[in-house]
Amino acid sequence: MSRKYRIGNQRHVHFVTFTTVNWIDFFIREEYRSILVTSIAYCQQHKGLEVHAYCIMTSHVHLIIGSNGLYKLEDIIRDFKRHTSGCFHKLLTAEDTNYESRKEWMLWMMQRAGKKKMNTNGFQFWQHDSHPMELFSDAVFYQKMNYIHLNPVVSGFVSQPEDWLYSSARNHAGLPSLIRLVDD
Repeated sequence: MSRKYRIGNQRHVHFVTFTTVNWIDFFIREEYRSILVTSIAYCQQHKGLEVHAYCIMTSHVHLIIGSNGLYKLEDIIRDFKRHTSGCFHKLLTAEDTNYESRKEWMLWMMQRAGKKKMNTNGFQFWQHDSHPMELFSDAVFYQKMNYIHLNPVVSGFVSQPEDWLYSSARNHAGLPSLIRLVDD
C-alpha cells in the first residue's frame, strides 16, 4: 500500500484533502458533485466512514473524517478515491457526455498524469497524496473545521459559510445539508 494513504492512529479523526490532478476545476457540475455525495454516503453506510466536517470545492474536497472501526480509514480513502475516479472516467468517456465542453481537454490532462504513474492504468483523476493530518486536540479540530467552512468564503463564492450548499457549515447552522455528520 502506498505510504501516502497511511493513517497514523486509525481511531483518531483526520483532516484530509482530495485534489484533482493539476487542480482541474472539475466539480462545477451537479452531476460530478452528486457522485461525491453519493459515494460518501455509501462509505458511511457500508464502510464505517464517520464525517465530522466537509466542503466540496471546484477542484478539491476537504474532510474531517474517522472510521468506526469497520474498515481502516486508509482503506476507506483508497476505495473512495478509486471508485469516484472510475465513475468520473466513465462519465468523461461516455458517448453521450455532450454537456461537458472541456471533456477532451480534461481527459488529456488526466491521461497525461496517469502515464507518469505506474499504478493508474493510464488515467489519474485524483492527486495521490491526501495529506492526512491527525487531529490530536479539540483546538486543532476546530481550527481545521473553521478552515474548511471558510474555504468558499475566502474563494469569493459566498459571503457566509452556511450559504455554500456543499459544506458542513450548513449542518452546524441547522440548515438542510447533503451529507450527514457523525453528530447529526
